[in-house]
Amino acid sequence: MIKSRFKELSKSIIQLTAAAALATSASSVIAADKPGEGVEVTPIFPSIAEERFRGEIAIAGLQELGYEVEEPKETEYATMMLALSYGDADFTVHLWDKLHDTFYKKAGGDDTMVKAGDVIPGVLQGYLIDKKTADAHNITSLEDLKKPEIAKLFDADGDGKADLTGCNPGWGCELVIDHHIDAYGLGDTVNHNRGSYFALMADTITRYNEGKPILYYTWVPQWISGVLVEDKDVVWLEVPKTDLPDGNNDVNTSFNGKNLGFAVDKIMSVVNKDFAEENPAATKLLSLVQISASDESAQNLKMQDGEKSADDIKRHAQEWIKANRGTYDSWLDEARAAAN
Repeated sequence: MIKSRFKELSKSIIQLTAAAALATSASSVIAADKPGEGVEVTPIFPSIAEERFRGEIAIAGLQELGYEVEEPKETEYATMMLALSYGDADFTVHLWDKLHDTFYKKAGGDDTMVKAGDVIPGVLQGYLIDKKTADAHNITSLEDLKKPEIAKLFDADGDGKADLTGCNPGWGCELVIDHHIDAYGLGDTVNHNRGSYFALMADTITRYNEGKPILYYTWVPQWISGVLVEDKDVVWLEVPKTDLPDGNNDVNTSFNGKNLGFAVDKIMSVVNKDFAEENPAATKLLSLVQISASDESAQNLKMQDGEKSADDIKRHAQEWIKANRGTYDSWLDEARAAAN
């Protein structure tokens, strides 16, 4: 009888041990699959709806890794860098490497932040005019606007000066445009109109549709390039020489043989340094997230066509993930491996 009870006790111990081992194994699988379980993450993005798409792709990946992602904070670029530096936010996918270099360095730079990866390589900025006016008057360079008779073609308010649809204060591009106007001697013939960029561009597009000349600054990727198509509707203007506010004029500012005056740039993910060290899986994922300029431009065009709510943008991100699932899963696998 004692022997029988001992066998039963031994059997129970073996079963309990096996169950515990299975539970431990299952827990280990869950931990490996979701290394961010229980960790809160605070994104910070610029307050530009057209740039939210790439952020939603990054957020979805972090959530698949188990991270609890809070609603993103929104602010201007310089403040965004300060928030990341001070730990008030954990990551962004919106740093223009060259354009925002001053913001990055002044906020602490590599001492407090990590440039994790290239989210969109090969982004462009510059000045464009409608092709009809360019061809009719042989306008190829921004410097052509020094001629009063050329500048007057783009006069929208009757003061005799060309009206350049420019850049929002705080974006960084407004500083380059103002510098260019001085550097190229355009102060007497060109007005830099700044404010709500997309509202100004809506007026610019209306003018184009009315057959009037237009002059504007833009960047790619963005929906405007899908409405005013390069070499069909509009053409890039060259600048006479590279001349940037920070004096770093050795950077590449050329595209298709034209000097556009702005550094050919890339948009990067940036992570708070302490967060990066404590969360290798998140940092690895953010180093791998990458979309093409054409993908973001196409999504922006959907927004311009009316699909612009927060839910629409999240749906666009999920559609992109579904279409690129193999690549996306490889990012997640590498992130999980980094956690181990």
